[in-house]
Amino acid sequence: MSDDQPHTRTRLPVGEQSVYQQVNGRQPRPLRTLLAVLAVVTLLVVGISIANRGAPAPGASDSSVDRARPAPAATVPSGQDPVSTTSNGIANGYPHTDQGAQSAAANYAVALGSEQMFRADTRRAVITTIADPTVAAALQARLDQAFSADTTAKFGLDAQGRAPKGLTFVSRTVPVGTKTTNAADTATRVDVWAVGLHGLAGDGSTQPVAADWFTLTVTLRWAGSDWKLTDYSRKSGPAPVPDDQQAATAEEITAAVQDFGGFRYAR
Repeated sequence: MSDDQPHTRTRLPVGEQSVYQQVNGRQPRPLRTLLAVLAVVTLLVVGISIANRGAPAPGASDSSVDRARPAPAATVPSGQDPVSTTSNGIANGYPHTDQGAQSAAANYAVALGSEQMFRADTRRAVITTIADPTVAAALQARLDQAFSADTTAKFGLDAQGRAPKGLTFVSRTVPVGTKTTNAADTATRVDVWAVGLHGLAGDGSTQPVAADWFTLTVTLRWAGSDWKLTDYSRKSGPAPVPDDQQAATAEEITAAVQDFGGFRYAR
């Protein structure tokens, strides 16, 4: 039969039409559509795989600064026994490790921010306990000047560091975290991020207890059997946004100070 002869087209029922079209080598439209969808999906999967091959892990930053910054060392149990000895109420006998230095720094921050620093006799006991003997005299003179009568007066205390009758003086430092900034075998420097509570609690107080966020940098030296303080500095912050929590009454603050003791820190 020549190609120019007319062809007769016969429309068959749907079931028979599909069979004849397959015999004649023609793909049905549903099959072509399915193949097209599979092809698109395959291309998408391949494209995503190629794109993710060089992508950073979830949560990672593209910044070289972020990649270089070490992760913060969490304050978690280390398996070591906590410090169990004290002198003048201050923990001592820290291990000759980085964790031992950070524990010492946290406890020394608590001591330096305590009520004992506002009285000459107890301040001397604190310095004798935590300071390196080679610099203890210099630190004592420096802190005596820092806690002068003018300073105690700003906190509502008399020259001897005593609160007015009927009021309770509050001065506590609560470490939030520590970070070693310059570690060495015999000397190290540790930053202590902390919040301080200062003020007079009680009825009629004109200086209610308030919170103060700061970072205390302490320099420590290994003195042969313990970490000892050789220097310190203080700067404000970082301070979080204050919450809208209702402030406690004078009675509640007074009761809290009397009922809740401070912590001894060890890692």
